[in-house]
Amino acid sequence: MPPDPCMPYSHSFPGQLRFGKLNLRSPQRRYRPTLLMNHSLLTFVACICGLLAICGLGYLVLTLWSIRQHVSAPVTMRPGFTPSITILKPLHGADPEMYESFRSHCLQDYPEYEIIFGVNDAEDPAVAEVERLRREFPARRIELVVGREVLGTNRKVSNLVQMLRASRYDHVLVNDSDIRVPPDYLRSVAAHFADSSVGLVTTLYRAVSDRTIASRLEAVTISTDFAGGVLCAKQLDGGMHFALGATLAMPRRVLGHIGGFEPLLDYLADDYELGVRTARAGYKVVLAEPVVETFLPAYTFRQMFEHQLRWARTVRDMRRLGYFGVLVTFALPWAILALLFSAGALWAWALLGITTVTRFACAYLLCTAVLRDERNLRDLSLVPLRDIVGLAVWIASFAGNTVTWRGEVYRLKDGKLAGASRTI
Repeated sequence: MPPDPCMPYSHSFPGQLRFGKLNLRSPQRRYRPTLLMNHSLLTFVACICGLLAICGLGYLVLTLWSIRQHVSAPVTMRPGFTPSITILKPLHGADPEMYESFRSHCLQDYPEYEIIFGVNDAEDPAVAEVERLRREFPARRIELVVGREVLGTNRKVSNLVQMLRASRYDHVLVNDSDIRVPPDYLRSVAAHFADSSVGLVTTLYRAVSDRTIASRLEAVTISTDFAGGVLCAKQLDGGMHFALGATLAMPRRVLGHIGGFEPLLDYLADDYELGVRTARAGYKVVLAEPVVETFLPAYTFRQMFEHQLRWARTVRDMRRLGYFGVLVTFALPWAILALLFSAGALWAWALLGITTVTRFACAYLLCTAVLRDERNLRDLSLVPLRDIVGLAVWIASFAGNTVTWRGEVYRLKDGKLAGASRTI
């Protein structure tokens, strides 16, 4: 029977609907190209994530090799060399375990040294702890300098410039207010200066967390990620060409050669910059054997994220090209994403398994062989979450140029603090 001309459409052509001059294909045929396109896109994304995970796996292998090189490196210091040392400790407010950290500097097995504390304000809460220390150790040479001059944006360095004026000895050592040290700390650090080519001695550190998850994540970051990055950089650069704020020890003549602390007055990463300038001047920067401790507050997730964002944006500004390479160090998150986008493909499962084993091997060896960090060894289950947060911080670091430091928000430009925009 011919089609009824009164009907708006007919089934004259299978698989089609005729509506005037418009032919609409059946849903199955219409959506098939879209499904194929979506599948191709997901496969492409899975391959990209897999490639990034493989690059990250290479970084983890480099970390394992760097750990081995560090642990097996021969000790090249002369233990009997004990020059007189001035310890400079700039302070600002109260830090966790501050007093016990102060005490550890007074219990050094070392013949002659002095400790100079410095604050910007005589009403700073840390002043009371310094006075308490003086009462407990009356025989120890302990001084307090109130540096009221604001010489630059970085108040810590402004403080150091004024503290150095009160120093009596030819070797100075700077470390942060929350750093706790072992009794042989000064002997181990100072022994390296028997070699006159050594211009700066620095040390690794491990973190002691508070009870909050965010604080524990920060501690795991320091022990299983930051320390590995330091060792990798040391191997790739053929030695240390930067320094860590946990220990900055140097002869006064070397400090004078690079212009003193004054050139660092506006830098956020003053410790890093001090090491860079020392290396550029032709001196060795040495990573000494002692591992010191830093104590973390009870961070909220926001505080922890802001702290890590400050680190990330500082590194981004100081080493712009190298910072893009940090993207491939997050092997575990990329392997997880490859598995998700590939819909559980066998190759993605294999990649995730290899990456997981290698990542946890690095974390374990950093905690045991390098840092001797039993506390954070118990928190290795947080490593996957830590790496996911680390990737999020890396992405967020490109979303602005401000950092939060000591309750103030600063603009960052070329590694320098461009003035506080507001106080929080």
